[in-house]
Amino acid sequence: MGIWSCLGTDLESVNRSLYEGVSGVVYDPVRKEMGFRSALTGMVPMPDLKKVLPRQQRAYMPEQAKYAYCATSQALENAGVDMEYLDRHEVGILYGNDSSAEPVVKAVDTLREKKDTMLCGSGAIFQSMNSTVTMNLSCIFKLKGINLTVSGACASGSHAIGLAATLIRAGLQDMVICGGAQEVNPYSVCSFDGISAFSVREDEPCRASRPFDRDRDGLVPGGGAATVIVESYESAVRRGAPIIAEVLGYGFSSNGEHISSPNVDGPARSLEMALRMSCLGPDEIGYINAHATSTRIGDANEAKAIYSVFGDRRIPVTSTKSQTGHEMWMAGASEVIYSILMMKNGYVAGNLNFENPDEDSALLCIPAERIDRQFDTFLSNSFGFGGTNSTLIIRNWK
Repeated sequence: MGIWSCLGTDLESVNRSLYEGVSGVVYDPVRKEMGFRSALTGMVPMPDLKKVLPRQQRAYMPEQAKYAYCATSQALENAGVDMEYLDRHEVGILYGNDSSAEPVVKAVDTLREKKDTMLCGSGAIFQSMNSTVTMNLSCIFKLKGINLTVSGACASGSHAIGLAATLIRAGLQDMVICGGAQEVNPYSVCSFDGISAFSVREDEPCRASRPFDRDRDGLVPGGGAATVIVESYESAVRRGAPIIAEVLGYGFSSNGEHISSPNVDGPARSLEMALRMSCLGPDEIGYINAHATSTRIGDANEAKAIYSVFGDRRIPVTSTKSQTGHEMWMAGASEVIYSILMMKNGYVAGNLNFENPDEDSALLCIPAERIDRQFDTFLSNSFGFGGTNSTLIIRNWK
């Protein structure tokens, strides 16, 4: 695993932030000056790759590709995979990314000002494509397996992991680099702000993201990148890999209704499919990392979907978006990492700012503060615009 997050830029610092209940949400004055209703965001440091990658390669990379490079470098090192191994094997990449707004805006601004397309820069096309992360990483790491961007809105990172496991089970790949990346610049989310999707609790940034709380008033955007190396058991054992966990189940569905308002049936079917694939019953899930983004309808319908599948079982349910904001295309991958860190260290991070349940969240066991608890299996939900749903079930490896 590897991560570049508003909670930290390595696994150790992220684990510490989760354990201590640290929020990565801040007030960004630049957004207010630009005309945003909400200046809140999960802020992520920009990597300095000048001493790491040649100038020409950096020219092809927008910010989210840089985050993804850092997360992937960490993950490969932690997995014991070096460039020699990548050169000798057909390692694939499936990475979630659903926008690359800033390079498009800058290229168009240059064209309008200079009246000459030649001045947009040779790297603009590679930065602006949705596939920018996979095309850059596949070239940097000399990958020879599948090379595909998963563009599934806020379920992108989760779908990438599920699809990687599916390819491996089918015997089509032995190892796949997968994850999700999200740009953090204002251009990428101004349209979200324009439909009043964001919290305006600007006087208390750390209290703005309130998944499942009755008084939630919208999500907080975030971003960064998260990478996991998914590998067949036989391959991992053969090379003596440090196995972390096992992908047991992958569920998916489409709501087939409204483009932005989720329903209950679609998410519930995704949860049920993941349970069927894993051959587990609801009683065997020790923790649920909810998609809950801090929106009124989304949180309520997810709570209903979870309750419809798990009933009155008192399984801890939290949304780590209470600490990170909504990391969008990255979230499905980062939340798997956050959950694994909790699982490995024996705790469930609290659902920050959960003060008053509503009639739907009151049906679930949602701890507002960290609880020390051992669990070996968790379920992680990720849902996105257009009604795309993804559910992963992960089991600890001991």
